[in-house]
Amino acid sequence: MTTTTDPSTIAAPANADGGSISIFDPSDGSLVGTVAAAGPEEVANAVGRARAAAPDWAATSPQDRGTLLKQAARALAARAGELAEWNQRETGKLLEEALGGVLAGVATLEQYAELGPVHRGRSLRGAPTATDYTVAGPRGVVAAVTPWNDPVAVACGLLGAAVVTGNTVVHKPSERCPHTGALLGSVLASALPENILVTVTGGASAGASLAAGDVDVVAHVGSSATGAAIHRACAQTGAHTVLENGGNDPLLVDGDVDPAWAAGQAALGAFANTGQICTSVERIYVHEAVATDFIAALETEARQRNETGSLGPLVDERHRAAVHAHVADAVSAGARATVGGTVPDRPGTWYPATVLLDCTEDMDAMREETFGPVAPVRVVESFEEGLRLAAAGRYGLAATVLTGSLAHAQQAVAALPVGTVKVNHVFGGAPGGSAQPRGASGRGFGYGPELLDEMTTVKVVHLEAPGGGTAAP
Repeated sequence: MTTTTDPSTIAAPANADGGSISIFDPSDGSLVGTVAAAGPEEVANAVGRARAAAPDWAATSPQDRGTLLKQAARALAARAGELAEWNQRETGKLLEEALGGVLAGVATLEQYAELGPVHRGRSLRGAPTATDYTVAGPRGVVAAVTPWNDPVAVACGLLGAAVVTGNTVVHKPSERCPHTGALLGSVLASALPENILVTVTGGASAGASLAAGDVDVVAHVGSSATGAAIHRACAQTGAHTVLENGGNDPLLVDGDVDPAWAAGQAALGAFANTGQICTSVERIYVHEAVATDFIAALETEARQRNETGSLGPLVDERHRAAVHAHVADAVSAGARATVGGTVPDRPGTWYPATVLLDCTEDMDAMREETFGPVAPVRVVESFEEGLRLAAAGRYGLAATVLTGSLAHAQQAVAALPVGTVKVNHVFGGAPGGSAQPRGASGRGFGYGPELLDEMTTVKVVHLEAPGGGTAAP
């Protein structure tokens, strides 16, 4: 362990009036540290500071903003190892994966540093003696409320896009990783003018105060319940919302694929980061033609992960209890946990890779987001039946289809009401991609070049000479 930063130096200011938050290492239950939680007055103060800084930052040239964001990326890269270690201690994320998340955050900042200065308007066709065009400008103050499962990479996307387009930002990282979030804010703010990025630590009440405050955008990645509350608050204030919320992503396995390969994809989707990924595989529909071999291979994949200890712990005891409740509900309703399904008798918040068979749509594990290393399986008689079930539900984040049939792939793309359809790879996607979640999964483009559009408003300009003719020389 080489962490050099004292938690007290990255906590909220000492006058914070929202109490405190203690974080325990999910690997063994030991105390990581305690940070102060921002109350309503501190949140309002942070927003006021960002508001005061907004005019000068909006007037800064896009090129200069991009240059400063590149400096922030370099500052983050220099502290990558330290941030990864804090992330591991607070959330249980495996160190290699945590470091990968920090480096992904660096790359995202570098990407937006390049994209921001070339974010352009459009020319419009009007009278031959007039000029019409559009100009994009910042919305003002952005409130960014970010999650714990990939805290640096996700935050860098929202913060980078907001800052480079001329907005100032108040960032509230998840209360499950406040040390990581506060250190991230400190590192990035050191490369920017004062109060362009202000970080507040705190729990749900701090987030609610921020969402209801004097802000122009609320960008949130996290649970659907929180996203709905933010949407209601912004309906009152008029703030623009960008929400990437919960998912119940289906995996549909067609009858013409190699079942061992499909099981590997299912295991990757369900168990990576201990199932704590927004687009994790949450429910599996497998064609009866390959079901027996697929299930056997999936059980082998799960056992291997449990026997080798390749899964990290869940983020905390509260979350583990919620994951196990979904498993227990399924078993009580007739499902079988053929691998895993029990809470280990050891310190920390570990939970095994779990395979649930004989699942039905009325089980919580099939209807809601479990966000843990659980693979619920339902055997279907046809691709059409699986597609119908996969398309049902209140979420609309992403879905994966494993098939050798182009016709079935196209059918799935047309039928699935989600922001992202992945064919033959659970985590496939090109650089620079973006998506719009649907239903309870949110709204707006939460990443990619299109996020720059979410962070700006467009002004239409019509310009012609006085009297409608040619101006005098």
